[in-house]
Amino acid sequence: MGVVLAIDAGTTGVRTRAVFDDGQKSFSAYREFTQYFPQPGWVEHDAAEIWSAVVTTLSDVVSQLKQPVSAIGITNQRETVVAWDRRTSEPCARAIVWQDRRTAQRCSDLEPHLETVRRITGLVLDPYFSGTKAAWLIEHEQLAPIEHLCIGTIDSWLVWQLTAGNAFVTDPSNASRTMLFDINTLQWSQEMCDLLHVPISVLPQVQPSSGRYGVTTDVAGVPNGIPISGIAGDQQAALFGQACTSVGMAKNTYGTGSFILLNVGTTCPAPSEGMLTTVAWNLGDGKPVYALEGAIFVTGAAVQWLRDGLGIISTSDEVGALAESVPDSGGVFVVPAFTGLGSPWWDPYARGTIVGITRGTTRAHIARAVVDAMVYQTQDAIAAMTSAGGVALAELRVDGGASVMDAMLQRQANALGVPVLRPTDHETTALGAAYLAGLAEGVWTNLDEIGNMWTLDRRFEPSAPDTSHETWLRAVERSRHWATPD
Repeated sequence: MGVVLAIDAGTTGVRTRAVFDDGQKSFSAYREFTQYFPQPGWVEHDAAEIWSAVVTTLSDVVSQLKQPVSAIGITNQRETVVAWDRRTSEPCARAIVWQDRRTAQRCSDLEPHLETVRRITGLVLDPYFSGTKAAWLIEHEQLAPIEHLCIGTIDSWLVWQLTAGNAFVTDPSNASRTMLFDINTLQWSQEMCDLLHVPISVLPQVQPSSGRYGVTTDVAGVPNGIPISGIAGDQQAALFGQACTSVGMAKNTYGTGSFILLNVGTTCPAPSEGMLTTVAWNLGDGKPVYALEGAIFVTGAAVQWLRDGLGIISTSDEVGALAESVPDSGGVFVVPAFTGLGSPWWDPYARGTIVGITRGTTRAHIARAVVDAMVYQTQDAIAAMTSAGGVALAELRVDGGASVMDAMLQRQANALGVPVLRPTDHETTALGAAYLAGLAEGVWTNLDEIGNMWTLDRRFEPSAPDTSHETWLRAVERSRHWATPD
């Protein structure tokens, strides 16, 4: 019996999970880390604290195992950028998180180069992506000298630490989110690096998503020599973990944000309005798989706001019952554009909006409106995606924390007009990382074996058409262009 460990380094915490090749019940350890908001629109993490959470959870899971670990896979919040010193392996500054908006003006200044950005990277000009964050760090922070500087996404930082500095690597799924990577050639783009003033020399080596990057070295509580053999950004990992390995299959992860990915095969599609083109994975066979992506910045984070900002709920688990305690939102709409709007609007100057409040509005109506916003934002992104891709969505596979809410998924099916399928195992991000690592080390031998691991929990068929979407779009318009550039 083989076991693979998946390190899921998300936006608010780290989970390490044991995944067994025979599908037996797994177990995991979880640890949150601090969110820093030094200025409006700025979001930062302490990379050393993230590493500490990895060590704690990894050693906890290893201590519970009764057999050797076959491999470790890593999945991570994607566009977050870390800068560290090769000589000391210490961060040079706080990590700039994917939600951070500080480079919005820089992106606006780059608008004349939009077509170049779209052609080379498949992305749009938005501070969401890593390239302008890396450039900001180089320009504004006291970093190590260029010859000793490493700049990478969280996966690169963790592999560096796990291997005691012996591997400075990333995979194409993460590299394709930086705005520095050519998704056609699968190499760093000199043209984009020059445009953003980020030297290629500070970037990691790009290797296939499934393959050995190095082995564990001197990690407290973890045996030396465990292969680290799979890497994928969290949303691509979830697509793989949902067994969406055939063209036309799609998934949505309701996490801190929501991210819809549609497998479009091994041919890189032309840029499409409002959508991102990204590398889903590369298994090392010379045929990368591409995906169209709709990126929604805030869904689960809005639930955290209800808990921590407004005190409407005391735990995130309460939101579903509170939202369903009223028949509808009472005409209230919440547009959670706390850090701007992603697909299909791409407006970094949008801000959160609550409209339709009356004297009869209760905390339950606001909670319901937050949950409904998950449905509407997904509907908007998928409409743009299917239009751009020229494909009709047959079904949507879902996962993430909010996917436990049956009523929300039923409304999602109604809004999309297609079935919504929830698997028995909701932690598909970790599964994807484990499968990629296990493939490289022979724990699983092919994609069919991985596909057979997917099992259905519940299928939600569309029943009643949605009638509130047009009003939602009016609310979105009121949130747009609210903030002004510095």
